[in-house]
Parts: sequence; structure tokens; C-alpha cells
Amino acid sequence: MQQKEYILQKMKERGCRITAQRRIILDVILEEECSCCKEIYYKASEKDERIGFATVYRMVNTLEEMGVISRKNMYKIACEQGYEKSVYTVELSDRTVCCIPEEQWNDVIRAGMKACGYIEDQEVKRVVVHAEKYCGDLSL
Repeated sequence: MQQKEYILQKMKERGCRITAQRRIILDVILEEECSCCKEIYYKASEKDERIGFATVYRMVNTLEEMGVISRKNMYKIACEQGYEKSVYTVELSDRTVCCIPEEQWNDVIRAGMKACGYIEDQEVKRVVVHAEKYCGDLSL
């Protein structure tokens, strides 16, 4: 999983040890729908009963300080907040995750929209993703 490896690499760069417990907590955050540290703790402690609440809390704080999660997004990984520059993540149907650097994101969006006939020479100003539902007609 490319997203997990990206986060682990950033943790190593910060001098964090990559323990089995930290890997489990990261897996829970990546794979589960958790709305608070308590939920993360319960799910992680099911996988390893030695994981304590303080370990989860410290890991969540570390990830938040790194900018890869946000409490506003209910503890979902938000790689797009990255370090120096934004990185946008796209998950494909085969569960492959592509991390697209900020400097290439606009080019990817423009090329796709141009190929589909949505734009000609305009620049993309903003992209907003609405999960699950689209409230409109998708026909061209």
C-alpha cells in the first residue's frame, strides 16, 4: 500500500521508531471508519491487546502533527496535506493508491477534463469531491 509506506517513511524522517503497535494503529486508521481515538483504540487492541490508549493517542497526535490526518476529517488519512507541498491520493478499483504531487495535480485534472470535452483552455481553479452521491445530471 503506497499510502502506508509514504506515512511510515515520513515517520522515519521525523525520527519515530516504527513498531508493530504503530503499524497496527496505522492499519486501523487506513482501513476502518473511526470517529475518535477511543474507536481506534478498541479496534487496534482487538489486534494486539498490549496496545494502550496512550499509545493510540500519541500516534494520532504524531500523525496530526505530520499533517497526514485531521481531526476535522474524523481521523481519516489526508495525505493531501503532506509536508512541504500537497500530495493528492487517488485509490483505484484494484486498491492501488496513487499519490500525485501538487505540481502535477492540475495537469492530471486538466488533461482528463480536456480529453472528455469539459474544457478547452481554461485553468482548473478548484476541485471539490462529494462522497457517495452526486446531485445532478451527469449526461453531456
